[in-house]
Amino acid sequence: MLALEKTYRLAADFVATPRLCVAIVDVLRACEDWDGLREHVAALTKRRAQLKQAIAAMVRRCMEFIDEAPGAEQRLKLIETLCDATSGKIFVEVEKSRLTRALAKMHEDEGRVAEACGVMQEVAIETYGALTRHEKLFFIEEQVRLCLAKKDYLRALILSRKINPKVFDELIEKEKKDAEKAALAAKSATELSIPSLEALKLRYYELMVEYYSHSDEYLEQCRCYQNILECAEVKHDVARWGPTLKKVVWLVCLSKHEPMQQSILHGVKGNLKLSDLPAHEALIKQFCTKEIIHWTTLQERYAGEIAAETELFGGEKGAKRVEDLKLRVIEHNMLVIAAYYSRMSLSRLSELLCLSPEETEKHLSSCVVDKSVAAKIDRPAGLVNFSAAKSSDFLLNKWVSNIDSLLTCLDKASHLIQKESQQFKVAL
Repeated sequence: MLALEKTYRLAADFVATPRLCVAIVDVLRACEDWDGLREHVAALTKRRAQLKQAIAAMVRRCMEFIDEAPGAEQRLKLIETLCDATSGKIFVEVEKSRLTRALAKMHEDEGRVAEACGVMQEVAIETYGALTRHEKLFFIEEQVRLCLAKKDYLRALILSRKINPKVFDELIEKEKKDAEKAALAAKSATELSIPSLEALKLRYYELMVEYYSHSDEYLEQCRCYQNILECAEVKHDVARWGPTLKKVVWLVCLSKHEPMQQSILHGVKGNLKLSDLPAHEALIKQFCTKEIIHWTTLQERYAGEIAAETELFGGEKGAKRVEDLKLRVIEHNMLVIAAYYSRMSLSRLSELLCLSPEETEKHLSSCVVDKSVAAKIDRPAGLVNFSAAKSSDFLLNKWVSNIDSLLTCLDKASHLIQKESQQFKVAL
C-alpha cells in the first residue's frame, strides 16, 4: 500500500491517494500497532508532494481512534502526533482546533492547568475561517476559563475582548428565524460536546463575573449579573433569578456614586420582580431616597442577608466588602447633606455621619477628591462649606448677565419716565 500510495501521489490522483492513506492507518489500527500508526501518520504527512486531501482524510480517520486508544498515555501521544501533522495547514484548521481542545482537556483532567492553558493559547482561533462562529465562541471561552483557572487575569481580559456580547443575541435570533439550520447546528454542536448558544452566553457572563470579582469592580459585576438575568436559562427559573437579583442589588449598592451607577440603581428599583424580595427592595429604596442612612441600623437589619450572601461577603474578601458597603453609606449620607446644606459645623456633620471628627474629615476629603461632593473645610472655625469653586468663565458670564439685567431695568425706567413727561406735559 505504501508503494501504491507513492505511485498515486506522484500522479496527483485525488481519489486513490486519500483512500490508500486511510487504508494504511486502518490496517495499523486493526493490528493495535499504535506506535506504528503514529510513525506512519508523521511520515505520510511529510512526504514530498503529499496531497491536501490525503492529509485531511487521514487526520479525520485518526481522530476517530483517539477514544479507542488504550490508556491515557497512548491517547496523549496520538493527539500530539495529529497536532504536529495539522500544524500550519489551513485546510485542516478545523481538525487542528478540535485536537488542541482535546489535548488541553487531557492536561486539565490530569491537573496540569498551566500546560492546558499554554496549549489553548497557541491557537489564534479568530483567524480560523472554516470554523463556525458558535465553535469559535466556545473555544475563546475555554481560553478565558483556563486563564482564570491559572490566575492569569490580564490575559483573560485580553482574550475576553475577542468576544462581542452582541454576537450571542445575533446568532440566537438568526437560529430562531431559520429553524432547519438551527436543528442541524444544534445536532452538530451536541456531537462535538459544545454547549448551546444560550449556555455559552450564560457562561461568558459568569466568567466575566469571576474576573471582575478578582479586581473588585462592583459595577461591572452588577452589569454582568443583569445580563445573566436576561438569559433564557435564568429568566424563567425562579430558583435562579432570585439569588441573581439579590446579587445585583448588593453590587449596585457597593458601587461608587457615578452616573452609570445611578442609572442602574433606579433601573433596579423599577424591576417588578424586586417586589418578591421585600428586604432588598427596602435597601434599594434607601439608597434612592435623599435621606440619611444610619450604618449601625442598616448593619443590624441586614446582618442575616449579608451572612447568607457567601459569594459576595464570604471568604477572604468578605470583611473588605462589608467595609466598602459602609463607605458607600457614608458617601450617600455626604451627598444628602451636601444637597440640603450650604454650611455646617464639623462636629454636627460628624454626629450625622456617626463618625469621629478625624474620620469625618478623612471621608469628606476622599469624596472631594473623587469629585462626588464639592466642599471646603475651615479648620480654625470648625466649619464645612458645601459650595463648588466657581470658574472664571462662570463668574464672567454671571457678571455679564447681571450687567445686562441692570441695563434692561434702566432702559425700562427711562422709557416710563419719558412716557409720564409726555402724558402730563412736564418739562424734564
